[in-house]
Amino acid sequence: MRKTLIALAALAATAGAAWGQAYPTKVVRIIAPFAPGGGTDFIARTTAQKLTEALGQQFIVDNRPGAGGTIGAEFGVKAPPDGYTVTVIATSYTVNPGIYKIPYDPVADITPIIQISAGPLIVATHPSLPVKNLKEFVALARAKPGTLNFATSGSGSIVHLSTEVFLDVAKIKATHIPYKGTGPALTDTIAGHTQFIFGSPAVTMPHVKSGRLRALAVTTTERIKSNPEIPTVAESGFKDFSTTLWHGLIGPKNVPRPIVDRLNGAVNKALSAPDMQTRLQADGVEPKGGTPEQFAAVIAADLKRWVPAAKRLGVKAD
Repeated sequence: MRKTLIALAALAATAGAAWGQAYPTKVVRIIAPFAPGGGTDFIARTTAQKLTEALGQQFIVDNRPGAGGTIGAEFGVKAPPDGYTVTVIATSYTVNPGIYKIPYDPVADITPIIQISAGPLIVATHPSLPVKNLKEFVALARAKPGTLNFATSGSGSIVHLSTEVFLDVAKIKATHIPYKGTGPALTDTIAGHTQFIFGSPAVTMPHVKSGRLRALAVTTTERIKSNPEIPTVAESGFKDFSTTLWHGLIGPKNVPRPIVDRLNGAVNKALSAPDMQTRLQADGVEPKGGTPEQFAAVIAADLKRWVPAAKRLGVKAD
């Protein structure tokens, strides 16, 4: 009997490995929980292209925006766990449980596959503001409490929460002006209608280089390779603050491990390619990779950080 059980277990393991090697046999859908044109959409489309090339089946992006990414995430986590629907999530995934009543468990209902990228926000001001660095900005804000305005892509976003956390750490006050997306938020900051913004490098740095915005700091703990001249918030005197914007790939719970390993291996290989690294670093983000377990730890750590912060600071959605 014992020999029979061992033989059956070996057969099951062999079959599972073969199943993983055969995957995918049809089109795979990658859910992007945000609108086309943004950072998550860029990561989803870049990943889809690389997986199509690596695995020989088409990976297509399905944009399902709304409610800070919760609509797309819900669709993804409730899909069949067969590997044919996966979702690109962002740091906002770990913020949303503190802001929305989400219809899924952000840990128990998913299968982490791989972290794809990580990058900062850029703290940028309108050039008319008489400050050259973050310390001067904070001094100005303290001298004129509540008179500065900051723009975000919407209430309850990771950008909104990150800004509120920084204001709390720096002990300054400013007025939040929410917009319907990053584009109009940037437009009004460039026009001087709002004085500062926390923005991703991809959308912020072109305006910094043209002189329409001034970059004061990056929110990650290390400087970024694409713009190493910009100091970190910690270097600027605020060691208790950092924000990393990451993206990663998940499936619904119970995706078979051979399929997880096949996707993980393909993305890890893609992230090591020079063209992929160049493409990501040009947008101010770093390729990450690693194991499913490492990505699960990132998700868990950020849930512990952002959910209490959202509740403590009273950050709400639109």
